Amino acid sequence: MKKVCIVGLGYVGLPLALLAVDKGYSVFGFDINEKHIQNLSQGEFQTSDVKVQKKYDESWKKIHFSSNESILIESDVIIICVPTPVSKDKKPDLEFLKSATHSIRRNLRLGQLIIVESTIFPGTTEEIILPILVESGLQVGSDFWLTHCPERIDPGNVQYGVDNIHRVLGGITPPCAQKALEFYQNLLSAPVTALNCIKAVETTKIVENTFRDVNIALVNELAKSFDALGIDVLEVIKGASSKPFAYMPHFPGCGVGGHCIPVDPYYLIERSRQEGFDHKFLALAREINSSMPAYTVNLASKSLDKLGINNGKIAVLGLAYKKNIEDIRESPALQIIKELEQKAMNFVVFDPFVPKYSTVTSINEALRKVDCVIIATDHTNFTTLNPQTFKDSGVKIIVDGRNCLNKDEIERLGIVYKGIGR
Repeated sequence: MKKVCIVGLGYVGLPLALLAVDKGYSVFGFDINEKHIQNLSQGEFQTSDVKVQKKYDESWKKIHFSSNESILIESDVIIICVPTPVSKDKKPDLEFLKSATHSIRRNLRLGQLIIVESTIFPGTTEEIILPILVESGLQVGSDFWLTHCPERIDPGNVQYGVDNIHRVLGGITPPCAQKALEFYQNLLSAPVTALNCIKAVETTKIVENTFRDVNIALVNELAKSFDALGIDVLEVIKGASSKPFAYMPHFPGCGVGGHCIPVDPYYLIERSRQEGFDHKFLALAREINSSMPAYTVNLASKSLDKLGINNGKIAVLGLAYKKNIEDIRESPALQIIKELEQKAMNFVVFDPFVPKYSTVTSINEALRKVDCVIIATDHTNFTTLNPQTFKDSGVKIIVDGRNCLNKDEIERLGIVYKGIGR
């Protein structure tokens, strides 16, 4: 039985470890967060992702969790799933990746397959990871195998999970790629495509998310324009979507969140800048999407002023970056809160999936004596609320940051409705 070690047990690594158990591998889970390892080892893990929770409840006892890097030497396959964030000045931060690579180097042995799933910029595998690993004295392509297979995971997606999403991979050498291809073909129920160039593989994930970022930026800018022109952006998108080719609908909102879309473009922007190329288009898209939380707060502020409400109280509904999950990474709601704080506005925050950072414990408490509601996350708990609930609570303004509520019903109740481009 092959032994697999997952390095980094977050949103990517833990589901992957559980999948490897399902496929009959002997699985180790390595993470430097000792508290996290302790919780996982004791069956103390909770997530809103029903599929992951079910798998964990069934399989956690079959995984050897440890914060001791010596378990790496026992593994035939080592998969790196550590975070690769950006710094405050939007530069790639590879410290977690470098640390994980040094741990592997200290425990590297003949015949191991090393796979990087973390998102990285073009050249990272050859220029940063490989030089660290060869310090062990072992040679890539003969003594060990080094590959990259960028993760594709969408928390909360009921259709696509870690097991059935098409993947791409590449290796430092063709034999490296072949080793990884054989492993993933056994692990996944989805196709796996091997590319000839590892830099192309490293760039694939970035391009996927940059594509989304750019198109979301387009509709966000259109939403701002249409608001000034008195045009409903959703009606325009509905009309454009009737064209059966050459158009793909994207939708505006109060901001872009998650670990991928707001982060990955910076990896390409910075790497290209180092080589003398300036990504003006990508940088502009980031600028537009980053402006949306402030734009959303301004909608609320202007609406309160128009109604003559001074020192109005606001309820921010939602902290997670997408609906029905607890993930707050890069969530625009966090920036909305910062904007409200900077304006010294009176507000409360509620997210049923993120009670730790909510300032109230229920939707009823959140709506008590509030003048304005900002919908920052389209949780089902919020989208299924009867509009009369807002009216009965005395809400006078709703800023729908996700365009997820029924505008006509809300306006019929005499409540001011402001969507993003509506």
